[in-house]
Amino acid sequence: MQPIESSGYSIYFNQDCYPYLQQLLAGGQYSGIFILTDENTSTHCLPGFLANLATDLPFEIIEIEAGEEHKNITTCTEVWHALTELGAERKSLLINLGGGVVTDLGGFVASTFKRGMDFINVPTTLLSMVDASVGGKTGVDLGVLKNQIGVITNPVAVLVDTTFLETLPASQMRSGLAEMLKHGLIADKAYWEQFANLGNLTTDDMDGLVYRSVEIKNEVVKADPFEKGLRKILNFGHTLGHAIESYCLENPEKETLLHGEAIAIGMVLESYISWQQDLISEAEYINIKEVISGIYTPVSFTPEDINVINTLLVHDKKNENGEIRFTLLEATGRAVINKTVENTLILKAFEDYQN
Repeated sequence: MQPIESSGYSIYFNQDCYPYLQQLLAGGQYSGIFILTDENTSTHCLPGFLANLATDLPFEIIEIEAGEEHKNITTCTEVWHALTELGAERKSLLINLGGGVVTDLGGFVASTFKRGMDFINVPTTLLSMVDASVGGKTGVDLGVLKNQIGVITNPVAVLVDTTFLETLPASQMRSGLAEMLKHGLIADKAYWEQFANLGNLTTDDMDGLVYRSVEIKNEVVKADPFEKGLRKILNFGHTLGHAIESYCLENPEKETLLHGEAIAIGMVLESYISWQQDLISEAEYINIKEVISGIYTPVSFTPEDINVINTLLVHDKKNENGEIRFTLLEATGRAVINKTVENTLILKAFEDYQN
């Protein structure tokens, strides 16, 4: 697979990842390496990565606790202290080996440590391969509010080694699949249609599907790196999805949802809204709902749940002038940004989702 060129960095795949890394480390520009992992990647991914890390440079491992609940400033402070105690400097390189929590948090840590050190993302989950590690968004959550603190800083490179997918449970694969479905819905109808019958897909298809998903996101990000306009299409399913994810994270009576599980619900809800606003046809909406419902277990919401979820919408990063702005579909494979939605329509969307 050819590397995908982004704005100021490249995304390498499989057999090209480690030769690139070896060449970079042999160039003499770095004084040492720090590898950020979590408990899961330390066990399942770090040994394989180190086996391919051919370098004489000194390196240290920094491990954080796994899980979205640890994607916060407290964890950043712990990593900043670890970097300081281990002698990191601006000529050091931080390699973020993990899922979206590690790449988001690690990128933010690197962007702010000593006013900026280089970092490389090595995503190990499907979600981070097709979404979190690409595009330069770094940051952490503020309480349960997703990605409220952060900066846009590009990595030196992204290394996508799909052999790491063999370490994932099915739930994590489904979580990543949601972002791939989203990429088809907002930008490539033919790509979306490949997922209409997952039974026809094999593990051999995965490399090509991951590659195309990264291509789609990269094309959007290159056209709008700082999310002034077009890049907002990547938020389809996320306005309600993030609110649902935050609510389930803070409510001990609700089962915590993985990011992709919440976004899948958000895509169904926002597809319904798209239909009700005469942007897509009823047939398109039914197709979207049936495909997504065939992959993800439905989640029930009480009227009280929905009221709290609606209050969380005011924190969405796309909001402007106090108005909640949605990204919706205007066709399968095409999205439209900055749409306002009446609260009564959101309630109807939840009602339809649960039928």
